[in-house]
Parts: sequence; C-alpha cells; structure tokens
Amino acid sequence: MRTHLKTRTRLVLTGTALVAAVGLLAGCTGSGATEGSVVDQGTTVDENAASGDKVVIGFSGPAADHGWLGAINSGAIAAAASFSDVELKTAEGTNDPIAQIAAVETFINEGVDAIVLLPTDGAALTEVAIKAMQAGIPVINVDREFSSPFAARTTVLGDNYGMGVSAGTYVCEQLAGNTSAVVAEIAGIDSLPLTQDRSAGFADALSDCGLKVNARVAADFTVAGGEAAASQLLSANPKIDALWNHDDDQGIGVLAAITSAGRDEFFMMGGAGSRAAMEAIQADDSVLKATVIYPSTQAADGVALARLIAQGKTMSDLITPSIPNRIVLDAPVVTKANVADFIDLSFQ
Repeated sequence: MRTHLKTRTRLVLTGTALVAAVGLLAGCTGSGATEGSVVDQGTTVDENAASGDKVVIGFSGPAADHGWLGAINSGAIAAAASFSDVELKTAEGTNDPIAQIAAVETFINEGVDAIVLLPTDGAALTEVAIKAMQAGIPVINVDREFSSPFAARTTVLGDNYGMGVSAGTYVCEQLAGNTSAVVAEIAGIDSLPLTQDRSAGFADALSDCGLKVNARVAADFTVAGGEAAASQLLSANPKIDALWNHDDDQGIGVLAAITSAGRDEFFMMGGAGSRAAMEAIQADDSVLKATVIYPSTQAADGVALARLIAQGKTMSDLITPSIPNRIVLDAPVVTKANVADFIDLSFQ
C-alpha cells in the first residue's frame, strides 16, 4: 500500500477519535456547559450568506491564454457579483511579475479589505504579498504558492499529486487484473512542479495494481503541442491500452492526433475538466472516457473566503471559529456516469 494511503488511513482514524472527543467535550465538561455547546460555536450558512459590512477585494490573476486560466478570472468576477456586500477591483491579467507586483502595490495604496492573488510567479510575488499582510490586508493565495508562510492568510490549492492518484486509480480499475497492459502518459511542461506532482501521483497509484507507465512524452498545455506529442507517442508505440493526458486543452490536439492515426484500441482520460472534454465524455463517441478535475473555481473560492475573513466570519460547517490557513481542493474523476454533476463547473 502506498505511504500516502497509509497516512490517509491514519487521518481517518484520527478524525474519528476527534469526533468522539468533541462529543465528550460537548456532553461531559466540568464547567457546567450544556450538551452541544462546542458544536454550537460555529456560524450557520444563513449567517454567512446574509449581507454584511461592505468589503472591497482586490483581485489579480493571470493572462487568460488558456481555457483554465480564463475560467479562473471569470470565476472570481462571478463570485464577487454573487455577493451584494462585495466590491471587486480587478487588475488586468498578466504573465509579467513586475506588472503584477505593481497591481498589488496599487491595491495596498487604495486600502482594500483583502487581496485574492493567483501569482504569475509565487516567489517573485512573495515580498509584495508580505507587504500587504503587514499593512493589515489579508492575502488569499490561489494555485501557485508563495515562498513564505507570512505572505498569505489563506492558500487555496488544487491537488496536482491527487490528480495523478485519481487518474492512476481509474486506470487500475479499468485494467483490473491486466498487469501486462501498456499505459501511456502525455504530461504538460516537465519543468513545472505541478507536472512533476501529477506524474508522481500517477506512478504511485499504478504501482498499487502492478502497472507502470510504459511510454511517456511531455507537451506544453497547448493544442498544437498536444497534437505533436501525441503523434510522437503513437508512432513509437503500436499498442496502447490506456492513456492519461494531463490537460484537456492540449487534449484537443491529442484527440486530433489519435483520429489522424486511426487508433482506437485504448481508452483515454484527460485532466483539468474542460467543457469540450466533458461533452465528449457525455457523447461517448471517442476514446476519451474520463477526465480528472483540477478546479477552475479556485479564485472564486478565494473571493468567497476573502469576504468571510474581511467580515470576521468563519466557515459555517466548521466548529473552530476561524478560516483554515490552507485548503486543498479535491481531484475527482468525471465519467459518463457522473458528468452531469460536474459539467456546469467546467471551463471553455
């Protein structure tokens, strides 16, 4: 069994013990507290939803040169618009760290109540994020982490390693018992930690069922790059049983190469959760049978959390009266059986 699964088992057991402990604290305190007093400390959904003090949030995100990044930006705007007590100030999307630093400086000078920031470069934006925090402005860090824990009040992340685990687990389920199966992988940009994490999770999950990655190429998160990488992979491997492509945008090119090569002996799963991928899964008319989510709602979640933090509220379903410092979102697998549950959250 993988180490991370052992860890998760320990966490489940610890969580069970914690629930029991909370029950004991609620019903058996020596201070005369009544039963349920611990769990009643949290806020309710209605309290969080109710309009509160006006909050001004500054948002700086990336240039929308990829469908997922475009959805990050539009999601933040839509989330802010859903709250009558939020005013969102948006900086122009950029891939230039210097321009993004200037945008954050502007937010600080304007005295916004909170900043939601998906940094084009986490290390480069760390210093100005610390400056904002020192000015009393909570920073919500999205997707790409800063290099100091003092740079953010809360960090919202997708689970890249978890994506790989989910993808590998799905492949294992589909190839149950076939330990001689040929598994292929088309990664994103190999130099990026997120790609390395996805590949590591995939390899770890496959090892649990006696499989491994037999053929692997890297692309660049673009349609053209996906097509070129897939053409190379298919040419070098006359037989494939399963293929995981890390990114649904580059997956458009991957599917084009597969169609051009006339290959249909394998099943493919994607990554990130694009609308096009989910529609293909729903139609069930290609080798693409599943995708694994990397949430494009991270900035929207960041805006919702920024509002709660600025208003001194907490998360309604937690007992502890504080917003967590780190939130890692799930990486579920989407198939034809559950695509209807996820397609409205997909990105174009």
